[in-house]
Amino acid sequence: GKSANTPIDNEKPLLKDPNGEDEDVHTYRSMIGSLTYLTSSRPDIMFTVCACACFQVTPKASHLHSVKRIFRYLKGKPHLGLWYLKDLPFNLVAYSNSDYDGASLDRKSTTGGYQFLGCRLISWQCKNQIVVFTSSTEAEYVAAASCCAQVL
Repeated sequence: GKSANTPIDNEKPLLKDPNGEDEDVHTYRSMIGSLTYLTSSRPDIMFTVCACACFQVTPKASHLHSVKRIFRYLKGKPHLGLWYLKDLPFNLVAYSNSDYDGASLDRKSTTGGYQFLGCRLISWQCKNQIVVFTSSTEAEYVAAASCCAQVL
């Protein structure tokens, strides 16, 4: 088949697509799992894989088409990726933070984290919390726990 120049089609955004044709959940999840494994060395597909992973409960034909596009992109760009040289230190460094003070109205904080492998950013996240925290310490604890979960 034809390869793709980008992992996501900017002309066709990923949407819920409630009227779309249902796809096999197990096949879709298996494909997402394989792509998730690849993101450790191919961070260029991370955003698209995570976007497609949101539809694992009820995948539609449009979602499967997006997942297949990622595979077509990988086929056309086999030499892109992160190289982990055995002579360099394999240091994993993670940072986390939360913004509790900016949540003065509803007391719902924003948490985030960054993970580096050596000098390479391999993962990041930012999330508006859906629960109310009673202190900035509690918000920081949740941010740290979320960051640790991402590392694992």
